[in-house]
Amino acid sequence: MKTILIPTEDHDSMPAVLEAARLIARAFDSYMEGFAVRPAVGTYVTIEPVSSLAISGAFDGEAATQSRELFTNFMQKASVPRAQPGPAAFSYGWPLAEAADDAFLGSYGRVFDLVVLGRPGREPQNPRMAPLEAALFESGKPVLIVPPTVPRVIARKVLIAWNGSVEQAHTNAFAMPLLKLAEEVTVLAVEGGMTPGPSVEQAAQHLRRNGVKAEALTVKPGSLSTGEAILDQAAALGCDLVVKGAFTQSRLRQMMFGGATRHILAKATLPVLMAH
Repeated sequence: MKTILIPTEDHDSMPAVLEAARLIARAFDSYMEGFAVRPAVGTYVTIEPVSSLAISGAFDGEAATQSRELFTNFMQKASVPRAQPGPAAFSYGWPLAEAADDAFLGSYGRVFDLVVLGRPGREPQNPRMAPLEAALFESGKPVLIVPPTVPRVIARKVLIAWNGSVEQAHTNAFAMPLLKLAEEVTVLAVEGGMTPGPSVEQAAQHLRRNGVKAEALTVKPGSLSTGEAILDQAAALGCDLVVKGAFTQSRLRQMMFGGATRHILAKATLPVLMAH
């Protein structure tokens, strides 16, 4: 995880996003790059089309300036050096002068090892869902989703939400550098939440063969949903990271009926690493 992309907006999770990225960058001697995310269209739509264009341009410039200051001020206070030419090292950069949209995030994220974003919410001060969807479904790379609480550690105690799916296998592979650093890794299977595929014991064995300190655990959810059971176990075990494949069910079913991914996106109080 030598290169980390941090889409930057003025929302309530941004301090936690930046600190989470810094913790990972410190562990892997990584380069962090920020860029300003263009504000949502509804922020500056007016009745007159010409006015809308003018206002949108002004908002773009303001967003770029505010986001750059937010990003660079954090890095300077954290004593992170500016990037220099050569191999990746613990450093930061901000090469884009203008704000970019969500589609750019999905494309540009393909040349980074990790994208770090805030957990979406419904309030105006919360991160938007669109950047997360772009990163998850268009970048092809893992996404670290961070709640508003600033983390103190990441990947010391990790919970893997194993369900046997292709998406979870992809996410485990992306997470391998973090898993190898962890002191404890619990591979969790929730009864009733599995898809056809390898068992939780097989998943844990695979990780152990890769040098990960992994143990398997199967739980009965009782009255809890699969997503609730995952977060309940993460809290009980004192975990600081959940590794979860994104949207094993179809996205339409997720929107209509919820699902473990949707619940975790809405309720997780610790960082979640997801991939699709």
